[in-house]
Amino acid sequence: MKVNNLCKNICETCILKDINLELEQGTVTAFIGPNGAGKSTLLSTMCRLLSKDRGHVLIKGKEITKWRTDELAKEIAILKQQNTYQVKMTVRELLSFGRFPYSKGRLTTEDYEVIDKVVGYLDLESYGDRYLDTLSGGQLQRAALAMILVQDTDYILLDEPLNNLDMKQSIVVMQTIRNMADELGKTILVVLHDINFAAAYSDNIIAMKDGKICHSGTVDEVICSEHLKEVFDVDMEVEIIKGKKYCLYHMS
Repeated sequence: MKVNNLCKNICETCILKDINLELEQGTVTAFIGPNGAGKSTLLSTMCRLLSKDRGHVLIKGKEITKWRTDELAKEIAILKQQNTYQVKMTVRELLSFGRFPYSKGRLTTEDYEVIDKVVGYLDLESYGDRYLDTLSGGQLQRAALAMILVQDTDYILLDEPLNNLDMKQSIVVMQTIRNMADELGKTILVVLHDINFAAAYSDNIIAMKDGKICHSGTVDEVICSEHLKEVFDVDMEVEIIKGKKYCLYHMS
């Protein structure tokens, strides 16, 4: 997947400015940056939820605007920040929506087999038949990830999946994301506010500010005091603990 010179304006305000990036298959790429940097807009534009004003998004070498909607849904999936479910449904019923690009609402034996496989993979058996409004925040987020995984796309875009989760729930979700790349070969883009989660679980990091990419590269290349100061305007110390980089920051 490649993005070339991507630009997006909203209400005559430039939100994305000449974005260029290329994603390596089977990796986790974290987007970091302050609020208003354009991270969520970029994800929505990359999967065609928002139209772009200029530039190109290429999936398997084909411009995203040239894909039929039903075929694009088999290539790329997105989980947005706010996921509220107004109807009474169980976890398994939610997962069935992820099969819509294939089943068109008429589930086959193959669809049910895929759902069962994902339920087992994400260890959802204990609450697969429970209603969504009875789940904890962490359980609901894992169910939402399962719905995306059932869609069986190569590319998965996650917009702040740790919102409203406590520390333990966040660790479970991030480990799930890591496993989806390592074990299933998924290419995952994830917007994160917690820099340490980004550093611990990602292969690559893209740091954005004011609609532009300031720095991109591996964790070692991007996570350094100078780059983070430039992006967040906050002094940070970067320490290496057990081979992992961690950011220490506070306001004096």
